[in-house]
Amino acid sequence: MPSDSLKYLFDIQQACKRLNTFTNNKTKQEFMINELLRSAVERQFEIIGEALNQLLKKDPQWASHISHCSRIIAFRNYLIHGYADIDDEVVWGILETNLPILTREITSLLNDSKADKQSP
Repeated sequence: MPSDSLKYLFDIQQACKRLNTFTNNKTKQEFMINELLRSAVERQFEIIGEALNQLLKKDPQWASHISHCSRIIAFRNYLIHGYADIDDEVVWGILETNLPILTREITSLLNDSKADKQSP
């Protein structure tokens, strides 16, 4: 696997970890009223979407390993270009529903790449 691909996977993994850290023990109501938290969450989703976009440009075969990759990239574009219309309920729903799946998939891909490096 090219080192650029690993870097993008690592960046996605780090953004997922930050999202989990930022929102750990937070309720949807706390998220809704905390402007700083919402902004931090949106930024990490932007990083995830951009890293995934770059990864797919360099290695398109990764699309089959990441659920809803085109939707993740579209969400990043929505956050950046449609910032005035962001629905915090949607963002919270993605945190609860989709982030755990992405976290598992990225962790698995990175673990597989480590195992590949260690194989003779």
